[in-house]
Amino acid sequence: QVQLRESGGASVQAGGSLRLSCAVRGVTYRNYCTAWFRQAPGKEREGVAALCTEGSRTYYAGSVNGRFTISLDNADNTLYLQMTRLKPEDTAKYSCARGPGDLTSLQALGDPDEYNYWGQGTQVTVSS
Repeated sequence: QVQLRESGGASVQAGGSLRLSCAVRGVTYRNYCTAWFRQAPGKEREGVAALCTEGSRTYYAGSVNGRFTISLDNADNTLYLQMTRLKPEDTAKYSCARGPGDLTSLQALGDPDEYNYWGQGTQVTVSS
């Protein structure tokens, strides 16, 4: 059983930075895709950033490209999302997910149903 636990969410001012962490425990696979999704009240879940170990592929939503960085620490099996230049529209509950390693770019960010394991989420609130 794979367990994911996010941390690092907080309330910040616009222009600030945060780093989210996702600790992964349990059975792991050599090749997988792991991602950050977010969901704001009244909105659909949105893929923010994804990383697939096969080919070391990374994908970003256009709204965060250049501001957010996804990374993976294999030593302690932790996924990170470094967020800079935060905007009020980044306010959402952020969740990490893990799924199969052969996801396409469209699937990695666009199809949450492709992911098998999810964390509970951590809240990020950006005030103007």
